[in-house]
Amino acid sequence: MRAVVVAVLSVFGLAFLVVPASASVGCDAGEVCLWSGTSYRGQLVKLTLSDTNPGECVPIGVEARSFANLLRQPVTVYQSQECSTEGEFDTYPGRGVYVPCAPFVVRGVQIWSS
Repeated sequence: MRAVVVAVLSVFGLAFLVVPASASVGCDAGEVCLWSGTSYRGQLVKLTLSDTNPGECVPIGVEARSFANLLRQPVTVYQSQECSTEGEFDTYPGRGVYVPCAPFVVRGVQIWSS
């Protein structure tokens, strides 16, 4: 599991606290999160299976430059908001994939059933 190490000053010196990356970026298990900026900054869009039908294209309404897939299902991100394969697209497995700098601006997402 990817973790962010946060330095904590203790009474006995310098200690380290390991925080799961999901806690530091604001994305929880069962969510696909997309940010308008790199490194999980900027406007945040969250998608879940409760509000997204598997296999359908979802235009996300922002131009995402970083994202995390914390679903169990794979997710395809598209350069096109129509999820067109004419532009760039990549599929990422589920269960904790973090992409701090997307290889292209993401405008559409498709969650797969498995």
